[in-house]
Order: sequence, then C-alpha cells, then structure tokens
Amino acid sequence: MSGALEVLDPGLLTLVQDAGRPGWAHVGVGRAGAADAGAWRAGNRLVGNDEGAAGLEVLLGGLRVRALGDVTVAVTGAAVDVRVDGVPAGTTTSLRAGQVLTLGRPAHGLRTYVAVRGGIAVEPVLGSRSSDRLGGLGPHPLAVGDVLPVGSGRPPARPGRDPAGPSPMDAGRAERGDVVVLAVEPGPHAHWFDVRWPGVLCAPEGYQVLPESDRVAVRLDGAPLTRARGFVGRELAPVGLVPGAVQVPPDGRPVVFGVDHPVTGGYPVLAVVLPRDVDALAQVRPGDAVRLALRVSG
Repeated sequence: MSGALEVLDPGLLTLVQDAGRPGWAHVGVGRAGAADAGAWRAGNRLVGNDEGAAGLEVLLGGLRVRALGDVTVAVTGAAVDVRVDGVPAGTTTSLRAGQVLTLGRPAHGLRTYVAVRGGIAVEPVLGSRSSDRLGGLGPHPLAVGDVLPVGSGRPPARPGRDPAGPSPMDAGRAERGDVVVLAVEPGPHAHWFDVRWPGVLCAPEGYQVLPESDRVAVRLDGAPLTRARGFVGRELAPVGLVPGAVQVPPDGRPVVFGVDHPVTGGYPVLAVVLPRDVDALAQVRPGDAVRLALRVSG
C-alpha cells in the first residue's frame, strides 16, 4: 500500500467500482462494474493505472476525502468543480498527505469517477472490487470514516488530458434539456410486439427518465408498446440479460437494464442498446429526455 483516502463525506452515494466480475452468471452472479466504463477507463489512463484498477463512482458529486499519504487522482465522467483544500484543481492532480479533495455537484450528468494512481486496493470478491447493488457483493457504499487503501503504481509518462479523445470530464455527459439519443437494435422478442413497434419505441417524442431508476435499470415513461395478436397475455421463461437490454413489462413502458441488471428476466426483450451507448445511459438523470434510434444490421 502506498497511501490511503479517508472518507470525510461520501455524498449521496459513492461506490468502489472496477471492470466487474464476468463469468459468474451461471451461478446467479451479475457482472456489475463501472456504470460509465468509458469515463472510468479514461481516469485510469490519466493516472497511469492498469485499465482494470478500481476507482470511485460518485453519484451527483459531494464527495470529500482526505489523503493519508501522497496520492495522485484524476476526475472524469460528469463534470464537477474539483477543489483541493478549497482551491480549484485540474482534472488530474496530486494530493499531499493531509490535503482534502472535494467534488462539487454536476450541472449535467449523473456519475463522476475518481481514479487514484495505484487503484483502490480493497479486498476483492470473486475476483473483483466492484460493488454490486443488486447482488449485495463487493465493498459497501462509502461511509464517513472509511479508510480506503491505495495500491502502489508507477507514474504515467505524461499525466494530463486523455489522449484517446475529448476531455474525460465530458465522458458520457447527458445535457439536461437536450435529448439523449441511444442507438438500439431489435431484440430476441421483437416479434412479440405489434409490427408498428419501431415507430412507437423510436418516436421523436421519446421518453422521460423516471425517478425509479438506478444502476439496475433505467425506467422510461412515454407511449406504451403493445403486443402482437397471439402474444397478449403470454408468459416468457426466464432469459439471460445484458446491459442495455430493453424489457417491456405488462404496462408497456420500457425498462432499460444497467450494469447491475439481474442475470435473467421474465419479460420480453424488445431491443438492446448498442454497447457504445450504454455509457451514456449511465449518465441520464430522472426527468431527462431520452430517444431511442433503431439501427438494423444487414
């Protein structure tokens, strides 16, 4: 261990996250991991970590941590005001022992990530340090007084902006007031629905994100989808799910699963959000407008 972070204020909800724990679905364990994986990976690149190093996922800002030893951190995802001992700081910054890092609240987007050089070195569970909110595995949500060990890590050659693209502070950012467009492809049960379903699911009016949304699923409110004749009232045996799966419960309003999704589900999967847009899904807030755009391969 090369240092640690002491939690002074966890904000609304702060979780330890990494790439998750794939390969356990056969025993009922989901993958979990960072909801906005692109922002999480960008932070690790900025501090010179291996891509799989664990960091912090902060919901709506408000995190305050004190450095116990010298550490280097990067802040990515939903853009927030970053301060060290009350003084504005950059995306990547070094903390001396005793200094306090504070994150403000994002004006747009939902989740901000704090990468630490060396990674958060809490004890792994089934090969991962990620917190699974549905399965209850991994580290508990951070609380005041928690001390997070930091692993050893080599400094990056040129710390600063992420060379892979635009500033990681904008990764996955969902502009409040703008429509967030998510590309989808037909799912395995599209034939269960009225043939006019693309015009409903992908209508210009779109949907609104409901407050009953979290890492497990984003629930949408808007025009309901109807089943095709012959499938009304039918039940479906449990089927495997992936992040971005769009299930349609009996009320006809779609539910889009996130990284803490259940391993299986019993409602038909009408569509699936393309992997490139799952990160954007992680940044939508209740009340945000979402529009689904159909992409048909072939």
